[in-house]
Amino acid sequence: MIARLLLLATALTLGGCDAITAFLADPKVAQRIADSKAIGSACRYGMRSIEDCYALNEKASKASVFDGWKEMDQYMRDNKIDGIVSKGVKPASTPAEEIIDEKASDATSRDKAVPTDARNKPKPKPAADKAAH
Repeated sequence: MIARLLLLATALTLGGCDAITAFLADPKVAQRIADSKAIGSACRYGMRSIEDCYALNEKASKASVFDGWKEMDQYMRDNKIDGIVSKGVKPASTPAEEIIDEKASDATSRDKAVPTDARNKPKPKPAADKAAH
């Protein structure tokens, strides 16, 4: 009876303990989260926008990157630290999709079409050349 109560009390006590979750957590996951937070902090210190940071680090956890970026932002504001302009490569901006309206493109291509006889016709000489001869 006492053993059961002792086991129950231990289970209830450790149930709310954060240390248990730390023992059960996968160390690789914890390392990835820490790396993502470090990436976010470095991006903020390098004066990169959070969107650029996401684009440059697609495999990193966006939530952890944002947490690191936000923590570094607050730290820099509290300590009046200026960031350093990043010299790295900026992500290539993705071109916006071009919407092509078939009816409009047909009308403009007909307007821009030059008749074949106009292409082969020689250009007239300016009048100033005739007066000089």
